[in-house]
Amino acid sequence: MIDFFAVIDFWKIDIPAPLALAVVATLGYLFGRKNRTGNEEIVARSRRDLRRAQAVAAELEKIAWMVRRSLAKHHASVLKFKSRVTDLSGQEQELAWKDLCREASEILTPTLRLASQMACAYDEIRQQSNHLMSFTEARTDPLTGVSNRRALDDCVAAQLALMNRYEVEFSVAIFDIDHFKHINDEHGHLQGDRMLQTVAHLLDESARETDFVARYGGEEFVVIMPRTGLEGASVFSERMRARVQTEMPLTVSCGVATALDGDTADSLLARADAALYRAKAAGRNNVCRHDGTQIEPVVEEAPADLPS
Repeated sequence: MIDFFAVIDFWKIDIPAPLALAVVATLGYLFGRKNRTGNEEIVARSRRDLRRAQAVAAELEKIAWMVRRSLAKHHASVLKFKSRVTDLSGQEQELAWKDLCREASEILTPTLRLASQMACAYDEIRQQSNHLMSFTEARTDPLTGVSNRRALDDCVAAQLALMNRYEVEFSVAIFDIDHFKHINDEHGHLQGDRMLQTVAHLLDESARETDFVARYGGEEFVVIMPRTGLEGASVFSERMRARVQTEMPLTVSCGVATALDGDTADSLLARADAALYRAKAAGRNNVCRHDGTQIEPVVEEAPADLPS
């Protein structure tokens, strides 16, 4: 059994706190999974979760380093300002007032810059916290092992906050298994569950460590792609559609959308859902994208060295 008191001792040695937090969260998560099952699929998923945890730890450590550097630099400015104020106390009132105004103006700019950096760091920490919380049981879909709707809602909210404040773009893709009812009717719900697990595994395996994969409900899955525009999200979705068709006895349809100014979680997902509906109406096994004005099909271009 894992000695969690020994794990907590990470905080007492020279290990960055964000890294220790990620390690503790991941160990607890993997230990719980190991007790439930030891099959190869869970082992493979756990390896990916470890890579995701490493990515989160790296981001948190980078944020902590930037904050420490900014605070140290600003602290030096504050000490200088404090020293100057002390020196001014011995001057004549009018001269001291003019010098004080000048000194206050000089420290104002770095102070405002620090405030902006701290606000940015706060938003980044919130985003990484959402990634950490995706390791907990309350935010994991029990059947497929990917994140659930609750975690999805939190992730979309965090991404919208980053976009609204810092203009950081992101995209979403909704994947839906084609004719899933027929799979349940013809092969049984147990086989249907296996198909859901396999699709979730392929999505989770294909996504980047910074991407977010969740079960949206039923046979639908959502992938959130931070810092990714409509074109990049379309390429990923089309390649994912092709991979499912190649490796599984079923197909998926997909709708893609990128967050726009004024978007809410509902409006963004509604656009992606409208694109998904168009893909299904076009015969399924398709990807369509919504650019905010119109819906168009996504077709992967042939390599340049091959005849069209």
